[in-house]
Amino acid sequence: MITSAYYAWFFWSLLLLVVWAVIYLFLKTKASKREMLIVSAWTSLLGLTEPIFVPRYWNPPSLFGLAYRTHFDLESFIFSFAIGGIAVVLYELFFSYRPDAMGGMERHHARHRYHLWALLSAPVVFAALLLIAPINPIYSAFIAMMVGGFATWYCRPDLKKKMIASAFLFLGLYFLYFLTLIAAYPGYVERVWNLSVISGILIAGVPLEELMFAFGLGFYWSSVYEHVGWHKLTKG
Repeated sequence: MITSAYYAWFFWSLLLLVVWAVIYLFLKTKASKREMLIVSAWTSLLGLTEPIFVPRYWNPPSLFGLAYRTHFDLESFIFSFAIGGIAVVLYELFFSYRPDAMGGMERHHARHRYHLWALLSAPVVFAALLLIAPINPIYSAFIAMMVGGFATWYCRPDLKKKMIASAFLFLGLYFLYFLTLIAAYPGYVERVWNLSVISGILIAGVPLEELMFAFGLGFYWSSVYEHVGWHKLTKG
């Protein structure tokens, strides 16, 4: 039977898109807005990974029943688009920084010899854990993001303040955002998340793994634009 909860994943994704739009409007520079758009567009492709998590981690009702029938859903692309852009610019929004092109001399620092390896570390670790580790894929994703984050930290120590701050900023924002789902749809977490195969720990109703995901994403993804595109942060 179709109930209002049937559309919870869809409406919740749209709410995050509204948050994305508000943050975009409050960004002070064209460079930060461009960064947000580019990273969001690329992050939306992470929606293609949804079959890895459905139904092993969760199994949400989705538009047209796609998640149940194919393990893909449209909501994942909306959600991924929004979280990618938000995570990468929160630091710039709060502390008034913007991305700038890195100079040629800076790019020749010895640490940058590991540029490609640092970029590949997260997807390689994630794929390896999926193949060999008997753990839920949400833990594989968290470990991969933390490994990728620390690899970035080694290669680009100038980004560490942004990475640390973004981890906590995105965690806080995501926690508040998740509380809207709990308030609007009581019992939804217990029905949709596969709590029996993860820790089962709920913090104010929010699965611990969701908070781990948010922290890991804020830590790792906040640096992706600068790292991939050879950018640095400039005040103002």
